Amino acid sequence: MATKPTARAASVDDAPDPAEEGDLAGRGSYTASLLIQGKHRFYTLSMPSDVLGETCMVEPRYADPAEGFQRALDEKRARDIAAYIDSGAGTIPTSIVLSAQPEADLQYRRGPRTLSFNKTPRSFLILDGQHRVYGFRLATSRLRVPVVIYSGLSRTEEARLFMDINTKQRPVPNELILDIKRLADTESSQEALLRDVFDAFQREGDSPLFNLMSPFERTKGKISRVTFNSALKSIADAFNGATAEYVYDVLSSYLQACLSGLRTHGLDPLITNPTMFRALIMLFPSIAERVNDRHPGEFTVLHFDEIIGPIFQRMKRSELANPGKSPAALHEAFKKASKSGFSIGSV
Repeated sequence: MATKPTARAASVDDAPDPAEEGDLAGRGSYTASLLIQGKHRFYTLSMPSDVLGETCMVEPRYADPAEGFQRALDEKRARDIAAYIDSGAGTIPTSIVLSAQPEADLQYRRGPRTLSFNKTPRSFLILDGQHRVYGFRLATSRLRVPVVIYSGLSRTEEARLFMDINTKQRPVPNELILDIKRLADTESSQEALLRDVFDAFQREGDSPLFNLMSPFERTKGKISRVTFNSALKSIADAFNGATAEYVYDVLSSYLQACLSGLRTHGLDPLITNPTMFRALIMLFPSIAERVNDRHPGEFTVLHFDEIIGPIFQRMKRSELANPGKSPAALHEAFKKASKSGFSIGSV
């Protein structure tokens, strides 16, 4: 890989006298601190978001296979960031990480602790924060943003830093995000309902899923909040207007009957398999409809078992023991089994 010319900031003696913080003759000048970690030197400062938008670039891999290393831009994500900023309540405290390019002509004066640079569209390469920077460009609001600027990096060093930043940070699990949405007061009405139903299955001693739920993270052998919500969202219309308590009571009876069906094959632990769980939830509306036809409004374990018990009996153990990765395919297998035993003489 070819290396680009380095862009180390000029020394104090080489730098011109600094102006006040802001713009002067096509240059930006901002108060900054110089830090050295190992062999790298970088500057920490805050900059106006519009200046970042004017002076930063990315080199995505698809556009420059030889030296590009950034991911493709997700424009929707950038628009969401812009809307968040323009809402007036937006705050972006995490630093944008940049690498100064030769075009920046980066200069730092230790006395006044001032960092200055040319304001060109290719002054800085973004190492972390491309969607935030693009969001700044789209936003109508202007704000100060924390920034880290590396100086004197080769293209190889830039690529390595990009890898370090994007592989050594561990993202917050989606399960935890869902779990704290109520605390953050950002839950939708549907999310609130699903949270209360999930919590009931986790909390109630008579729950068929008691001790089989994992609210904060993915855990083998347990149903995560993400899996649970995804499954129930697929049948949301079945619970329009229902309370969390009623949804829990009906689903609890249904899943108890499902567990009994799995148990006839010695496979009841598979209730926590994401494919199995989602397929069974997808099957729920048709089973509940048949229960309601026979026993209007009486969604008991016994009545669910009348319908779903024979379905499990007709299915081969091998169909259930290996659920695969497609809930839709397993759901179709359940539906097929639900029809195969019908005759005109059936009750």
